[in-house]
Amino acid sequence: MSTPHSHIPPLQVRERAACMCDHGGSCSSFAPGHALHLIQARLASATPSEWADAIVEESDERSGFVVVRTLADGTSIVLWNGVGAAATATPGTPVALHERYHVLAVGGARYNVLRADLVGA
Repeated sequence: MSTPHSHIPPLQVRERAACMCDHGGSCSSFAPGHALHLIQARLASATPSEWADAIVEESDERSGFVVVRTLADGTSIVLWNGVGAAATATPGTPVALHERYHVLAVGGARYNVLRADLVGA
C-alpha cells in the first residue's frame, strides 16, 4: 500500500518582478515603454497610414520622458521610454508616432513608448 501524496502548494510571489532597465541593464520587458517586440515593430510597419508626424518639444534623458507635438493638429503628447528614446529624440527632432502600436520612430531607430499623459486618466 502506498502512502498518500501530500501536495505542497507553490510559493506565493511576494514581490513584483522588476525590469532590468530599472537597474541599468538591458530591458527584459515588452510592456509599453520598454523593449520593442519584433511583432510590435512589424505591425506598426504594416499600417503606414497610422503614423503621425511630430516634432520633439522636450526630452529628459534621466527620466526617459519625451514630449512631442503632432504636426496635423498640434496635440502635445507626453511619452515615456526606459531604453534611450529621450537621448535620441532631442528637442527639435522630427519623429513619427504610431499610437495604436506604441512605437516612436526617431530616424531609423524605433522605440516602444508609453503614453504618459493618459496614465491614470
